Amino acid sequence: MAGSDLGSLLGSLLGGGRQAGAGGGAGNILGALLGALGGGGGAGGAGGNPLGALLSQLTKAGLGGQTQSWVGTGENQPVSGGQIADALPQETLQKVAQESGVTPEQAADEIAQSLPQAVDKLTPGGEMPPAGASLEDLIKQQQL
Repeated sequence: MAGSDLGSLLGSLLGGGRQAGAGGGAGNILGALLGALGGGGGAGGAGGNPLGALLSQLTKAGLGGQTQSWVGTGENQPVSGGQIADALPQETLQKVAQESGVTPEQAADEIAQSLPQAVDKLTPGGEMPPAGASLEDLIKQQQL
């Protein structure tokens, strides 16, 4: 539900309106991932922002250079599906894959391909959104 709504918004942010397959699928997978990590965008839990939790997890797994490039204003460094699979808990990736109707490997590859662009668009000024910020609101702001 919340992940599905977030997935639709992320799909739109990634260009899903023009190509239903590409952006919509990526948005659904990213929505499922962020939902699994933080209960969706508006959850007021401990961390508040599932995007921050995801980037923190990737940084701890050795992908700090990549995550900083996505948030920053320069060129986005790539990440591989294998790196994403290694960085995420196996049960999280399996849950995302199941919700999205793909294999865990396909989910990791899709996350690797779409996450840099999504983070870049959600951090246009080169800064992370505030901890209490709703991802849904941030995505809507970027589409204006």
